[in-house]
Amino acid sequence: MTELSESHDDPFAPHLAALVVLDDRGVVVGWNRRAQELLGHPDTAVIGRPAIEVLVAPGDLPAVTEAAANCRRAGGWFGVLPLRHRDGQLVELGLRAHELSRGDRGREWFLAGALAGDVLEWQRDRAVLDGLYRQCPIGLVVHGPDQRILRVNRAIERFSGVPAADFQGMSTGRMLLSGDARKAVDRVRQVMQTGRPLVYSEQFVRLEQDPARERVALVSSFRLEDPSGRVLGVAEMIEDITDRHRAQRRLALLDQVGSRIGTTLDVAETARELAEVMVPHLADHASVDLLQAVTRGEEPTRAVAGPVVRLGTCGVGAQQPGPPHPEGEPVEFGPGTPQAGCLAEGRPVLEPVLPPDWVAAAGRQGAQAPDLGAHSLIVVPLAARGLVLGVMTLWRSRRPDAFETDDLTLAQELASRAAVAIDNARRFTQQQQTAFTLQSSLLPRAVPDQSAVEVALRYLPASAGPGLGGDWFDVIPLSGARVALVVGDVVGRGIHAAATMGRLRTAVHTLASLDLEPDEVLSRLDDLVNLLAAEQEAVGERPVGEQVVGATCLYAVYDPVAGRCSVARAGHPPPVVTAPDGQVALLDLPAGPPLGLGGLPFEARDIELAEGSLLSLYTNGIIGERHIDADVGLTKLCAALARPAGALERTCQAVVDALVPSRPSDDVVLLIARTRMLPPDSVASWRLPPEPASAGRARALTSAKLTEWGLEHLAFTTALVASELVTNVYRYAGGPATLRLIREQCLVCEVSDTSHTSPHLRHARTTDEGGRGLFLVAQMTERWGARYTREGKTVWTEQPLTGPPV
Repeated sequence: MTELSESHDDPFAPHLAALVVLDDRGVVVGWNRRAQELLGHPDTAVIGRPAIEVLVAPGDLPAVTEAAANCRRAGGWFGVLPLRHRDGQLVELGLRAHELSRGDRGREWFLAGALAGDVLEWQRDRAVLDGLYRQCPIGLVVHGPDQRILRVNRAIERFSGVPAADFQGMSTGRMLLSGDARKAVDRVRQVMQTGRPLVYSEQFVRLEQDPARERVALVSSFRLEDPSGRVLGVAEMIEDITDRHRAQRRLALLDQVGSRIGTTLDVAETARELAEVMVPHLADHASVDLLQAVTRGEEPTRAVAGPVVRLGTCGVGAQQPGPPHPEGEPVEFGPGTPQAGCLAEGRPVLEPVLPPDWVAAAGRQGAQAPDLGAHSLIVVPLAARGLVLGVMTLWRSRRPDAFETDDLTLAQELASRAAVAIDNARRFTQQQQTAFTLQSSLLPRAVPDQSAVEVALRYLPASAGPGLGGDWFDVIPLSGARVALVVGDVVGRGIHAAATMGRLRTAVHTLASLDLEPDEVLSRLDDLVNLLAAEQEAVGERPVGEQVVGATCLYAVYDPVAGRCSVARAGHPPPVVTAPDGQVALLDLPAGPPLGLGGLPFEARDIELAEGSLLSLYTNGIIGERHIDADVGLTKLCAALARPAGALERTCQAVVDALVPSRPSDDVVLLIARTRMLPPDSVASWRLPPEPASAGRARALTSAKLTEWGLEHLAFTTALVASELVTNVYRYAGGPATLRLIREQCLVCEVSDTSHTSPHLRHARTTDEGGRGLFLVAQMTERWGARYTREGKTVWTEQPLTGPPV
């Protein structure tokens, strides 16, 4: 305890203590001024007298006698005794006694005393100081003004593994790696120069003798000064928070996984997110390899352990080569590799220290390592619902410390969370592919061959959002060389929307075959949508976002003979008409209610279209995202269509490039039709009166026109068909008949009248005098049918131009 006895706070210091000298008989031979101040006796009153007689009360004599005996035996003594003041009061003093040898003169005893309260306070301070250096778990380093270490406590010794005595005289940061040492030196210099303490500053502490072990310390620094303000150095309290720092880093990494991974329902993107989260927080290099079945959205079987596809890679440092297999490339893990074992057994692999010959070792497939410097490895399975989806591999090459068991536990937790996100993405991909396959199978594979219009179209499925939409289109040839153009959009997304779209498209085909007017077609579709919704409500099948709540549709019929187009819409955006001179306008057409509201009428409008006009039909996806005003999108669409690019396909693509983003959030349908007119010499029409002679007249006119067209081989059949149809008008309709022949891809023969009576095909008995006309017509033509207009009906037939029907 003598090393600190000269402290200003030491109550036994010579200038603070009461000093008394006793001879060997206990007689006072020395007495200083401080003793007089504490006990009130002047030196003249005590020197030469026995101390017991002057200073000890009779009641305290036994305790004093025992202390004196102990002092003689041990050669010294320390304790507290009550001494008598000059006024008779007792004063408790802490006393320290030491033996003084006087040679031939015998022994004397040197006593230093102080008030017991001051001594106890000093002892507590000494205990605290002693505890800081010997027992405190927090490190203490004292730096001198020259930034050399004066003293460290035992906690620093345990923290560094270096004896405390070895630190004395060492320069600040001497035992640390260069980067960490520079920070330590700068911190001490800053505190010493400014006098401002630094509290809770984190410092990496990597020792030169053990660079692979990373430690983190929490450092608080303050300047040391004497009472005059002279700088004595800097003291630093250093707490080892390595475990706490690792725990915080793990929690932060888990939080990143929760907030960053799985942000998209895309398998490849989720794998890349996982690899990027691992680096550099846990590993220097990371790769994520998934089974090929998973990348396709399929559920892997338990027995399959490959092949895999590398979908995510990440490494630190631009100069560091990445894994040899680029993202998206197949990877083969040979037998015996950690990855192969992990895939087969679903168990993690930890190899803290890879042997120097690990890369070249047989069966190790060292090419899977990112670089030759890899020294530590972790492989964990990506498993969800008991199925292994792939593996995540982590390497350390630049970071010197090896992977530990805690790192493996963290990697497993991260992989487990990421695997759930990957499996969700896989299942979403499977649903998307199923919906896309269903939707693709329900949409037309090709535009049917017809002569009324030239068609270019684009269908782009949505690349984002919860499932595919219910957009559809159709080009349906009709009788009389006409064509129906259809575009629709089912409300909702996913498989339900795609299935509903297929049902509506089938219904449109059926209604088109009846040659109904556009407004009548939409009315029938409206009834169907209401029926579908009622079916779902009846069975309680109304999942959110998938129930049929309606649809929109636009139905147009173009007649290339008359150059007229009849259009009706049900809540759908209006078509855009581009005249041959480039003038663009939205067709002024009643909006009509969306399909599914029920009970509201639809209205069709007829327009004249010059030959070469563009009629553009589309769905909402092409006029902008949901947050964009529809009027703005329509303005952009009209501007794009005002500059036709010559060939219709180029015009269609130019519109898509100008308006559709690379990853549309909604399905996009664009159908552009350039109108054609049949040449006048390909159409012949006659009006025949309601009389028996009209049948013969029809045969003669038909034979003459077909001979003129070079279709003599069809003259007999067609003349017979025309006469039978005209005869039916005379017999059952009672009004004039209109006979029309159209030569296009086939030969069309039409007979119109003012009656709405439906023609009926039947088998006549042998005794019947009539009833065989339509039967003969059906047998002699390839197709036949009837369509109804507001003025009456038209019965039509079609025959191929190449010869008689088979």
